[in-house]
Amino acid sequence: MRARSLAFLATAWFAGGAAAQDLDHACRVASTYDLTVKPEALLFERTDVAPRTVRMHGGSLDTDGRPVALRPDEQDRVALFESRVRMLVPKAKAIATDGVDVAARAVRDEASAAAPDAVASGDVDRVLNARVADIKRRIAASQSTRDWQEDAMRAYAQEIVSDIAPVLTQDVGTQAMQMAMSGDLQGAAALRDRVSSLTGGAQGRIVAKLRTALEPRVRALCPAVQELEDLQSGLHDASGRPLALLEPGE
Repeated sequence: MRARSLAFLATAWFAGGAAAQDLDHACRVASTYDLTVKPEALLFERTDVAPRTVRMHGGSLDTDGRPVALRPDEQDRVALFESRVRMLVPKAKAIATDGVDVAARAVRDEASAAAPDAVASGDVDRVLNARVADIKRRIAASQSTRDWQEDAMRAYAQEIVSDIAPVLTQDVGTQAMQMAMSGDLQGAAALRDRVSSLTGGAQGRIVAKLRTALEPRVRALCPAVQELEDLQSGLHDASGRPLALLEPGE
């Protein structure tokens, strides 16, 4: 059961490893739940440990399909928790959306170094713009943090790289062939190596740029996430266990 960095709200953060651990430490909260934001309710889901589903709406609380009896003050806290989540979700989506732009710029920079002619022709920008627009549409339409979390965001970065790879390969392949035919085998090999470096190892470099660009905005969500941890304090599931949508981060 893996706790997600900055709980289910700051899931726009998709830089793993030490940076994510640093953020967990700063915010001191994490979550093992995925969140689906529906018009009629918030739905928290996980597969390993009960309660596997938690549903909130208008001050009511269900866990694993069973209603939880709440005092009036607890109903108020559940309603406020839901309200705060709904206010924070657009901020998390905005970070994810901007992260796509950061990733696209990083890929373009890599492409400029590997195959400047392909960038100058406009082919790279055409492919990049189409993929970025598609990913942004998917994030905007999504109701689930599964589409903003680390694995999804890394997949988006890989989609961008995969889209431009054929453009670069074709451009560099033509140049390399011309160089080889003129006898410059070393130059031809160097061209191919630059494209291989982009398509094979760019993701780590892109993620490093994402960490730098997005970390301050993710950290800015910490107080709001910590407020949610305070609001859930004292709440229980239908079996009487403490509700732990948010847990202390490592």
